[in-house]
Amino acid sequence: MTSELKTALGYECWVAEGPVLLDYADHVATLTLNRPESSNGMNIAMMRAIHEAVMRCHGDPRVRVVHVRGAGANFCAGGDVREFASKGEALGDFLRTVTAYLQMAVGGLIRLNATVVSEVQGYAAGGGGLGLVCASDLVVAAKSARFMAGATRVGMAPDGGASVILPHLVGFRRAAEIVLTNRVLGAEEAQAIGLINSIVPDDGLAGETRKLVGRLAANAPRASAAAKRLLWSGIGLSVESCLPEEARTVAELSSTADAREGLAAVLEKRTPNFTGA
Repeated sequence: MTSELKTALGYECWVAEGPVLLDYADHVATLTLNRPESSNGMNIAMMRAIHEAVMRCHGDPRVRVVHVRGAGANFCAGGDVREFASKGEALGDFLRTVTAYLQMAVGGLIRLNATVVSEVQGYAAGGGGLGLVCASDLVVAAKSARFMAGATRVGMAPDGGASVILPHLVGFRRAAEIVLTNRVLGAEEAQAIGLINSIVPDDGLAGETRKLVGRLAANAPRASAAAKRLLWSGIGLSVESCLPEEARTVAELSSTADAREGLAAVLEKRTPNFTGA
């Protein structure tokens, strides 16, 4: 949908260009990850833009639902591997800043009065993709959607709050398997273990998500906000207290030779040779 058509239909275009788009209409803010050429891989500009978009939603009491989606074939394939690999031995310092923005965005989504609904197609991977899924209140996925943790395969640790939220959603044993094996989960399994709420046909994803978002936007806003706060109270407190340690661990591991080897292996499409260095 073009910006002109959105305006004609009554949308307020809050952010019209860049790595994140943000529109508002009828109590719904639609946050679109907008780097489809890189499978919405998160670089520092996107992470900063997500945080700014979440803060914009925080600041407008009209917003009752935040609808998170990804442009193109994938919801979010995780961090931007090319940008990370380009930092070489400075990766650790770089990721301290990157992780800070991602964690602020995740914390903001959890604390929003608005209900957060993610619409997932293609891959949701890494701290970006899987992290956003974990931080959402409700998740609708296309039948062909795929989910993967991905961090340890490049010598890093889970981030985006996933290390805390994922075990609450699916249980410790399943979370450990997902994180340590990095196997890909299909939509049916993701629903069965409690990672997502519903599955719809690929060609009906946008329409079905909009229907859900519309129903949620019609709810009593103060009651919905209070219910969300109560539901997140235990998990949210754990996330807030654990985010600093998660960030420290990610930055520490990203300074290792194994992390640089893992990123290089992804780019070169080969098996990494980890040495523990």
